Order: sequence, then C-alpha cells, then structure tokens
Amino acid sequence: MNATTRRKLLPFALTAAIIVSDQLTKAWIIANVEPGRIAFSFLGDFLWIVRQQNLGMAFSLLDNLGPALRLPLLIMLPLALCVSVIIYYFKSREITSFQRWLLCGIVGGGIGNLIDRVFRPQGVVDFISTKFYGLFGMERWPTYNIADWSVIVSVSLFALTTIVIEARRKE
Repeated sequence: MNATTRRKLLPFALTAAIIVSDQLTKAWIIANVEPGRIAFSFLGDFLWIVRQQNLGMAFSLLDNLGPALRLPLLIMLPLALCVSVIIYYFKSREITSFQRWLLCGIVGGGIGNLIDRVFRPQGVVDFISTKFYGLFGMERWPTYNIADWSVIVSVSLFALTTIVIEARRKE
C-alpha cells in the first residue's frame, strides 16, 4: 500500500473508534442503568448519565413511525447518506485532510446509530443529558450518545471549515 492510499485510509480509524466506543458505552448503559433512571450526576445537575431509548431520529422526531416506514426512513436513508459521504470522501479532490477526518466522524456516528436501529428493537440508546438553562424553552438538551455527538461536532466543523476555505478562495 502506498503512502497516499495509507493517508486516505487512516481517518477511517476514527470511524472505527467512534463505532466501537459508541457501542461499548451503549452496551454498558443497557447492562447497568435502568431505563429513565439517572445513574450519575456531574457538576450539580449539569450532566446526567441517564438511559433513554429513542425509536426515532434526532430529538425523537418520527419516533411514532410504524415498522413499514421505519425501515425506509430511519435505516435506508441514513445508510444512503453514509454511503454518499464515503463516495464524496474518495471522489473529492477539494477537501482538506482535516475535512476527511470530519467526514469519517460523520460516518462513524451514522453507523453507530444505524447499528442500534437495526439490532435493537427498543431503538437507539441515548444516555448523555446536559442542562440547557431554559434556552429555546428547554431546561435540558435532548438526551444523546457518542454517535450523535460525533455527527453534530463533525458536521458543524465541516461546515465551518468549508465556509472559511471558500472565503479564502474568494480573497
């Protein structure tokens, strides 16, 4: 394997690390925390470790979908998005090395939650709850997991780096 190929494949170590850490933490939560119970509280009530199951997607959207719609919307669509990101990763010549790592973070998080949707009938396991101090009318941010965090941080940083790169190109 040549150095260029190695450089292109190395960020997928992040994908694997996210999937493994996401699934290990979810397995630990399932084994040790009863649903809805706050197992740990840190910094007062700022951070809770609490087990929640989510049949929907972000913020429990579409959690009341029947099985007939669940497969195409919550499994096939995210799977197609992950495949599209991977194709973009390998085809694009304009993304930076850092952006490649971010794309792998998106894929890792996406696959982490897809595993739950396919293999856990109770849905995606969420377990991190943070206080939101009434912003946007929410006392607490919706409960999330490592996969969710990975996708949100990676997408946000990818968008930010894209904006910065485009601004520099225009100068």
